[in-house]
Amino acid sequence: MNDASPLFSGTGVALITPFKADKSIDYPALGRVIDYVIAGGVEYLVCLGTTGEAITLSTQECREVLDFTLRHVDERVPVVAGFFGGNYTEKLANFIAGYNFDGVAGIMSSSPAYSKPPQEGIYQHFMQVAEVAPRPLIIYNVPGRTSSNVLPETILRLAEASDRFAAVKEASGILSQATEILRHRPDHFGVLSGDDPLTTAMIALGGHGGISVIANALPDHFSRMVRAALDNDVATARQLHFDTLDVHPLLYCEGNPVGIKAAVSALGLCENYLRVPLVPLSSANEARLRDVLAAVPGLHV
Repeated sequence: MNDASPLFSGTGVALITPFKADKSIDYPALGRVIDYVIAGGVEYLVCLGTTGEAITLSTQECREVLDFTLRHVDERVPVVAGFFGGNYTEKLANFIAGYNFDGVAGIMSSSPAYSKPPQEGIYQHFMQVAEVAPRPLIIYNVPGRTSSNVLPETILRLAEASDRFAAVKEASGILSQATEILRHRPDHFGVLSGDDPLTTAMIALGGHGGISVIANALPDHFSRMVRAALDNDVATARQLHFDTLDVHPLLYCEGNPVGIKAAVSALGLCENYLRVPLVPLSSANEARLRDVLAAVPGLHV
């Protein structure tokens, strides 16, 4: 990675939120996960994203999780705060305008869910957010959850309209879509993979890294893979990609963060509890996950 890289480059990890048996937040476990991923070489953390089960947390809990994360990180790496797009743009913009972002390096926000807005509506939504956001924005395109794909022309229009937009987390799973953004993006604007198995391919096309789920459990493997890909060390990146390839399907077979919670629990960093409507990974898939984790070179389960 060189000095000309966009603001968010390399490996970001979409942090899980550990729970206790009573479903309260397990802050000692969260601290262990934070220390583990930083020691594993990730470049920045993303707090309160999809993998962090933010939609099952109250507004007060979200604030407390972010505050704890900032204190525990203690400026070792940048911290990005996740804000879901919701269904009402003005409400989200007002909330962001009144929020305390001290210590936060960036804001990640998805497009509105459920309402399925047209591209012009998505554009106006993000522009209203950009007008009040006090930190650089990462556009989170995850149509599998929002039911509205933010098309390349809309991403590029936003990137050109305001320097407040620092990157896109591209999680459509459509590599050609990421390629179109990479082909025309302004220099300041990063393109980050939101699908772990596509990260090396996206970097090969000019991408700048990824915001990862698997890095909660395999931060060393994933961040070394990303750095090798960014350094054009194709052989190393390919081997690290292959080393972890069998893990990915089991992280999503019953939904995210169901699989990654089971993986991090298998490593002894947290307990395997989620809030309903999510439930722990089935025993059969948990056994398969432990087997594939045990087969990853250098990982001790």
